[in-house]
Amino acid sequence: MKTVAPIDQQEVRRLEEICYRVRKGILTLVYNIGMGHLGGEMSMVETAVALYYRYMNFDVLDPHKPDRDRFILSKGHCSETLYTIFSDLGAYSMQYMIDNFECLDKSKFGMHTNRKYCPQVEVSAGSLGHGLPIAVGMALAGRKQKAPWRVFVMTGDGELDEGTNWEALMSGGHYQLGNLTLLVDKNRLQMTGPTAQVMNHDPLDKKLEAFGWDVRVIEDANDMMQVCRALDAVPQADPVTRKKPIAIICNTEKGHGVDFMAGNVKWHGGGLGKEDYEHAIDYVESQWERRKESWR
Repeated sequence: MKTVAPIDQQEVRRLEEICYRVRKGILTLVYNIGMGHLGGEMSMVETAVALYYRYMNFDVLDPHKPDRDRFILSKGHCSETLYTIFSDLGAYSMQYMIDNFECLDKSKFGMHTNRKYCPQVEVSAGSLGHGLPIAVGMALAGRKQKAPWRVFVMTGDGELDEGTNWEALMSGGHYQLGNLTLLVDKNRLQMTGPTAQVMNHDPLDKKLEAFGWDVRVIEDANDMMQVCRALDAVPQADPVTRKKPIAIICNTEKGHGVDFMAGNVKWHGGGLGKEDYEHAIDYVESQWERRKESWR
């Protein structure tokens, strides 16, 4: 993980402007390809932007550097957020992604991340519950290699229904993988309804602590300052010293940033019609103008 200067308001504003671009990009990509998982894609924007633009040692134009930090998107159905970030960082144009999305003869981008075709992706995803076990294996490999890089993995809160996560949590705590950081995108909704009703995980912080993890909580992980303060507090990876892995519970809003998507389970998955797309873009732009006005 990169060494960074303490967070200040100017840096927060820079990252918030990137979030604005990324949200517009996600909407444009999903509108053009016809399908996405906008609820979870929008909820994770601040955390993903903070990682890729400030904290991780990662170069989208040279994604296989041995000393890179690793990021695994275990909730891989939210791939469009990563693709849009890669595009914003200069790896692909928006039109290239649209033209090469799930085409039979030249597919490079899919609804779920595929490392075979998109080299910036660390791990292929699809079936939920696999990212955290893989991250545990990567962190163990980092320890064996005495490597300074860190492994970040993001799960959804609904994804924690999968038992493989809890086996991995048990392993991460047992092996004291201090080079591993779990980010739970706790947007409180999954495909069929509120997570607390489908399968309640609370008190999640106490459960993670019981598995031997150092647990931190971001009260509003759609607030960039709060996200950065939490990530600023993550220590550099120590490949030798055994200490608790870190779990950050990121309380977010599903569909954050668009009025008719926010907190609406309908937008777990689906496409965008022209009217909804235009309204969403207008809303994101108007909110950004209001945000900039608040700085004056």
